[in-house]
Amino acid sequence: MSPHVLILGGTTEARELAAALASRPGVRVTTSLAGRVSRPGTVDGDVRVGGFGGAEGLAAWLREHRVDAVVDATHPFAAGITANTARAAAATGVPAVVLRRPGWSAGPGDRWHEAASLTDAADRLPRLGRRVFLTTGRGGLAAFAHLTDLHFLLRSVDPPEPPVPPHTRVLLARGPFTVEDETVLLREHRIDVLVTKDSGGEATAAKLTAARELGLPVVVVRRPPLPQRVTAVPDVAGVLARLGLSGP
Repeated sequence: MSPHVLILGGTTEARELAAALASRPGVRVTTSLAGRVSRPGTVDGDVRVGGFGGAEGLAAWLREHRVDAVVDATHPFAAGITANTARAAAATGVPAVVLRRPGWSAGPGDRWHEAASLTDAADRLPRLGRRVFLTTGRGGLAAFAHLTDLHFLLRSVDPPEPPVPPHTRVLLARGPFTVEDETVLLREHRIDVLVTKDSGGEATAAKLTAARELGLPVVVVRRPPLPQRVTAVPDVAGVLARLGLSGP
């Protein structure tokens, strides 16, 4: 029988992996999307949308659909999904691989302030600026809702759900973004502090360069740790090698 690989997707790397697997003869690939984004983009292979019902539900799906390997290629901050995947893989014996793009690193001239969580990031803001470019996505905005004296420019793919800070302007956009565009945006909105998660990747890294060139402080929310005994590979090539599919 053809090997069946389940990708827990939603990222650029997940789409790239699906395309690479779908191009290999005899490999069946299914990508599972959470359904939180209205325009997820085209994905090669089979696609399912929606949750599994926790680790137990995912384990049942792996058994029912005869999955031979599962790849967690979700967002680096999707800690719950990563934990459930590890538990489901352990329960079923299905090999699991975590695909995580490398995080960002501060360089010369960067004014980074690392935060352990969105709440920690919100606590730091009043000491750093009054006009905030918030690029942490539409989730977790409740952590900033009490900051009634600050003005926020929020960028996300889809509209946010309340609660949000009272002085918030929403910008709906999807990367990649250029340094020139980000610089213009920061200047036009008179931003004096940027907040971002350490998502990594090139698609949204331009804002960090723009902030450095403008001398702005950046609050960077650190990634949640991986579950115990779980390691990650940084790219599609690494996943293919782990799955034994790295040949042409």
